[in-house]
Order: sequence, then C-alpha cells, then structure tokens
Amino acid sequence: MERTVIEGIDLNDPERFKRLEHHEMFRRLRAEDPVYWQPDELKGGGYWNVVKHADLIEVNRDSATFSSEVGGTMIMSGQFPIGEDPDSPFDTRGTLMLDMDPPKHTRYRLLVNKGFTPRMIGALEQALQARASMIVDNVIETGSADFVEDIAAELPLQAIAEIMGVPQEDRRKLFDWTNRMVGAGDPEYQNNDQQGAFVELFAYANELAGQRKSDPRDDIVSKLLDAEIDGEQLSELEFDMFMLLLAVAGNETTRNATAHGMYAFLTNPEQFEILKRDPEARIADAVEEILRWASPVLHFRRTAMVDTEIRGRQIKAGDRVVIWHISANRDEDVWDDPYTFDITRDPNPHVAFGGGGSHFCLGANLARTELRLIFLELARRLPDMQLAGDPDRLLSNFIGGIKHMPVQWTPGARVLA
Repeated sequence: MERTVIEGIDLNDPERFKRLEHHEMFRRLRAEDPVYWQPDELKGGGYWNVVKHADLIEVNRDSATFSSEVGGTMIMSGQFPIGEDPDSPFDTRGTLMLDMDPPKHTRYRLLVNKGFTPRMIGALEQALQARASMIVDNVIETGSADFVEDIAAELPLQAIAEIMGVPQEDRRKLFDWTNRMVGAGDPEYQNNDQQGAFVELFAYANELAGQRKSDPRDDIVSKLLDAEIDGEQLSELEFDMFMLLLAVAGNETTRNATAHGMYAFLTNPEQFEILKRDPEARIADAVEEILRWASPVLHFRRTAMVDTEIRGRQIKAGDRVVIWHISANRDEDVWDDPYTFDITRDPNPHVAFGGGGSHFCLGANLARTELRLIFLELARRLPDMQLAGDPDRLLSNFIGGIKHMPVQWTPGARVLA
C-alpha cells in the first residue's frame, strides 16, 4: 500500500488539538487509514500513526519490535526537547524509565514498584482523604475558583510530594517545574526557561537525596538511594531521571484527567446528577469513563526495530510509530457512542494507562484513588458547580491539558477545623 496524504489531516499542528479538531481527524483516520503516514519535514520526513484500539495494544506490548529506547517516547514534532537529540543535555534514552526497553526497563521498574505497593498506597489514601476535604474547604466559602489551579492540581501534587518525600510547602515548585517542562510550546510558558526547570528539579532532587542519606525515611527517595541494579547503586543521573518521571507522570496526568472530568460533568449535567444521586455506587465506573474521556497523554512514540507490518502497511526498521491513546479510546469498534460521556459504561477497556505490557502505568492505582477521592468530595460538597467561562487549553499535541477553568457555586461551609 502506498502512502497517501489525506486532505485536512495534520497531526503536527498543536493548534488543531487545542481547538479539539483532533477528534474529527482521528475519526476519519480510523475509518479511512488507521495506520496513517504523517509527513513531517522537521524530523525524519514523517511517522506512522496507529489510531485503532487493537493496534495500539499490539504495538505497546511488542517492545522487541517497537522500541521505546532507540528514539525515545515523547518527541513527535519537537515540543519536548529531550529524547531524540544525542547532543541534548537532557537526552533521556536509556536513563528515563519511559525511554527504556526490557530487560533494563524491567529491572528499573521493580525498583520503582517499591514506592507503589498496596500497603503504601493504602497508607497514602488515608492522608489523601483528609487532603481532599481540605482542598474543598480552602475554596468552598468563596463560591468561585480556577478549577485547575485551586482544585485539580492540588491532590496530585500532595500525593506525589508525599511519595517523593517533598515537604508539602514545596509542592508548588513541582507544579511550576512540570508546567514549564511539558508546556514549552504554549505561549503562557514560552517565556519560562524550560531547560532551567530540569536543572532546578535535578538540583532539588539531589538536595533531597543528601538529606535522605543522612536521615532515611519511609519514602521512595530513601528506597531508590538504597537500591541496587546488577550490584550497583543508581548514579546521580539515574536518580534524577526517576525523580523527573515521578514529578511529571504523577502530577500532570492526574491533574488534567481531573480537569477534563469536571468539564465533562459540567457540560453533561445529567451525568453529574447520576453521580450525585449515589456517589459511592457510581464512582468506580465514573473514574474509568473520566480516564477514557480525558486520555491526558495523547500519544507515545515507538521506533520500529525490524521491518514489520500493521494492517497491510509496510513499516521499515527505523521508522517512527506513534500510538494515539486519545484515538484508541474513542474507537467505534470498542465503544458504542464513543463521543458520549457516559459514566455507566461497563465494560470500559480504555488504554489511558497504556495498552498493557511492560510500560503499563505504574501509578494507575494511585491515579484512580486520587480521582475517586476528589470527585466524591466534589459531588457531595459542591453539587451546583457551574462553568464561569471557557476552559483555557494547553497548546500541545502530546499532553491533553487544561491550564485554567473558571467555575462557580453556592458558597458553603468548611468541615475541617
């Protein structure tokens, strides 16, 4: 099959994503050309796009054929200045766990798993329950807020700060650093020093490491410093990369899922009514639908290691292959009415955490816990929340982000002293 350009399809343009035009582009691709070659003169001439649910799962699980390490996972058209350029000071291939292949990835993943055991998540949940109440307490009397900055951002920040052993008063530093890292293509963040954000995070991580070496605690920093891979302890760069992954993956993704979920409820009030009528019974299915709907990481990239084939398309060794979670999660072959937000869906086999395999999201259970806690609190205590303006979306074709979203409600009373 020869490569054909479909008029009106341009996956390189983040403006199309900010305007939500990508949903129609992907609908067409799923129907007309589900393994589409997107020309891209900036890097390598172009890349293959995998947009169907079953194909994404196949690619994601076959790390021998489709490498995360050779070309990295996060670059498609130059938004995030790490991963492809061997001369970059922040080349993450082989040092960031996302950008590793088995068996190296497997060994590193076992290390990080130590911070995400059921016991640790269970202990963390008790603290997060109180913090979810506090987040609502902090805004409930005002009757209005920026939902993203005042509500959605807070619980993921507090959770990841707890896991990393970062003092709560420093959690907003993580917010600032990760915004600058993933939002470099957005005008709001362009004046910020993106590479400086990496330097500042790494310096902070090393300072934290120094504290834990002299005063170990029950947090992931202490566990990583004490861990060994093949008889050797982590280097400073390897440790820094772990902290980078935890900060970005633990903060940006759940914050954006929360914001997208609330926007979906406020623009589909009948669904919010279903949740409010019986929050405990509905919350588990609601969380899964929020994750499907939001798909905050829009895509990851792989590199073909050998000549292969997907749906009759001949993929050559070295070709870039981009798997689109946001498209797979609206695949008409998997879901009835995929463009309808429906918290009663069951089953709901979304791939917001990846399509299984070695790169399935480590923080999936933590993210589900955070979403459950905050939406239970919102449904019970801010039941008449409404939009007070349009959301301000991130300019990106990598992260499906909402930067700001004004909301309002009838002022209420605090519950915590």
